[in-house]
Amino acid sequence: MKPIVALVGRPNVGKSTLFNRITHSRAAIVDDIAGVTRDRNYGDGKWDGYEFTVVDTGGYLSGDKDHFASEIRLQVNQAIESADVIVLILDAKSGPSPFDTELVGVVRNLEKPIFFVVNKIDGPEKEDELYDFYLLGIEHLYPVSAEHGYGVRDFLDNLTAVFPDQKKADSGTDAIRVAVVGRPNAGKSSLINRILGEQRMVVDNTPGTTRDAVDTFFQREGQLYKFIDTAGIRRKGRVTGKLEKFSVIKAIKSLERCHVALVILDAGEGITEQDITIAGYAHERGCGTIFLLNKWDLVKKDIHTAKWYINELRMKSKFLNYAPVISISAKTGLRVEKIFKVIQEVYHQYTTRIGTGKLNRIIENAVTQNQPSLVRGRRIKFYYGTQVSVAPPSFVCFVNYPEHIHFSYIRFLMNRIREEGGLDKTPIRLFLRKRSGETENKKIRK
Repeated sequence: MKPIVALVGRPNVGKSTLFNRITHSRAAIVDDIAGVTRDRNYGDGKWDGYEFTVVDTGGYLSGDKDHFASEIRLQVNQAIESADVIVLILDAKSGPSPFDTELVGVVRNLEKPIFFVVNKIDGPEKEDELYDFYLLGIEHLYPVSAEHGYGVRDFLDNLTAVFPDQKKADSGTDAIRVAVVGRPNAGKSSLINRILGEQRMVVDNTPGTTRDAVDTFFQREGQLYKFIDTAGIRRKGRVTGKLEKFSVIKAIKSLERCHVALVILDAGEGITEQDITIAGYAHERGCGTIFLLNKWDLVKKDIHTAKWYINELRMKSKFLNYAPVISISAKTGLRVEKIFKVIQEVYHQYTTRIGTGKLNRIIENAVTQNQPSLVRGRRIKFYYGTQVSVAPPSFVCFVNYPEHIHFSYIRFLMNRIREEGGLDKTPIRLFLRKRSGETENKKIRK
């Protein structure tokens, strides 16, 4: 496993800014408002050949009036317990505070490396601002500017020096990346907490509790999963405030780096237009998709209820008729275990490759049974097809008149590839091109 480095400190000291600089990303939302980060946020860092995991945490306060203060402290304490190295970040502009003293006391007696970083020191002329922090009883302070990069190189040199003597971390089993998306308060964080068996995510009835797209690793029966909890996606007209807009954008972007999207619906509220819109985001980005009808324990049911929900969902999301549907309860654990089996099935199909010989037999049989239409009295010919990529499975068919093939016929071919290729639970893509290698004329996704 890669070494885990936890960034801790009181609110607005620059933890997320330093996280973004170390990970060379914008994975953590940064704003001047204190308390933007609430959950733990994971990212990959690399320095001088060493690879490690960086954990951004919420601002640590005791006795804070913020509704989420106690939950945030729980997240920080869990991050400290699971980390191999602790980085406590202090704010040079505001100077030492009673909260800094409390945090120093929390980490001082830990039997693991502790680095004390004084942030917002933009150059050597500002380093005299370090002196006040020696009153905390700290021997070695690292002056840095997370925003401008001053002192970060020296800090990272010392940080990686305490890692095990290896230049390349063992990556282990490849993780299946699973994004958990849905409307606000649909139960995304509750589901991840149920899966992990701990209060890893902050859960509250207030919509918008989760703001960052948070990565959490979980191993089960030898398979590593990376669950990406995201902010609730509202309708555009209801998105207000800069932070919430960034959160929605990040939730949508999380779909671009996942294999499978778990689209969580609040079954108690029924299937809404926004649920279908969110599923459409996953479809457009080529993700494998699984619908989860959450809060099933609250639904008044008879023998026809499940069938009605599924039929309603299929009718409203015809473009996702391949996506499996599971009714669950994150609160009680109802059918949560089944999710892993379906994720495995979808991922297997999502990464399946069909041999060229088998693919061409499927296309030949389909064309023989249902001939395409004529073009100015000439028959459309399918010369051959091949699979060009996986995740999702993507195919190219070379034909003489690709621009004249009706969408309904392409859909017929794709359905045959699904049925005979064992791809009934994954999105697939079909491209039509001229055999001569001319510019692509038509591109169809499903």
